[in-house]
Amino acid sequence: MIGLAGATLVACAEKAIPERQILGADPARGLALIEAEGCGACHRVPGLKWPRGAVGGPLDGMSSQTMIAGRFPNRPDVLVAWLRDAPAMAPDTAMPASGLAEDQARDVAAYLYTLDAD
Repeated sequence: MIGLAGATLVACAEKAIPERQILGADPARGLALIEAEGCGACHRVPGLKWPRGAVGGPLDGMSSQTMIAGRFPNRPDVLVAWLRDAPAMAPDTAMPASGLAEDQARDVAAYLYTLDAD
């Protein structure tokens, strides 16, 4: 017999990864912005052949990650804020503020949410 604590753990383990879609955002534009902004200089970004940076974390599997930069919940609103101005959220981060407009950051986030773990 499973007690209340055991049932809670089982329920947590069975939760599906939430689907992360951003209405009105365009993942294709997001990839183009990732390339134009030079995100690949620091990050390995699936969909970019070059550059393949290794300073920042790889962005494979972004759709299934639970945290952004190991600190923030992986939710669309949080990811958009992070993409626009990471230092405002974490002053000690090496990631610079991007200067992306809100709609551009939404497109980039939409692309990142298409990336499944390999």
